[in-house]
Amino acid sequence: MVKFLDGMETLNKKFIVNFLIVVLFFVFIFFINNNLKSSFKYIKIADVVLKVELAETIASQTLGLSGRKSLGEKEGMLFVFDHPDQYLFWMKDMNFSIDMIWLDENSKIIYIQKDARPESYPEVFGPRRSSSYVLEVVSGFSDKYNLREGDSLVFQ
Repeated sequence: MVKFLDGMETLNKKFIVNFLIVVLFFVFIFFINNNLKSSFKYIKIADVVLKVELAETIASQTLGLSGRKSLGEKEGMLFVFDHPDQYLFWMKDMNFSIDMIWLDENSKIIYIQKDARPESYPEVFGPRRSSSYVLEVVSGFSDKYNLREGDSLVFQ
């Protein structure tokens, strides 16, 4: 009878440990999904309406467009920072070229990096001024819609 109870205690301990591992795994997955969760907004720039994915968390900003296969002509990713600073970007793990557009706290363009290519990594791009937003769009967008420093982005 004592051996049977010892065996049950061992099974109970194993069950509890396995149960805790499973619970921690799901908590971890929930945490990662919430930190990478993105919201979408529409913006207008140069009379063009774009659907943008907002990168507002450190996790989504770190990942950016890395690993994606493509981006539609009227799509983009808008990095929203909590304070103005000099934000530099690179093309690590990118699969396509993009235009990067830095905007100040008033949503005015302060710098455009046209046709940043994946093979440019580890080169970094960015203005010598502080920005609050960075918009990434397909390569050629800036030329096609004649974007210039001083143009404004409008949230829809």
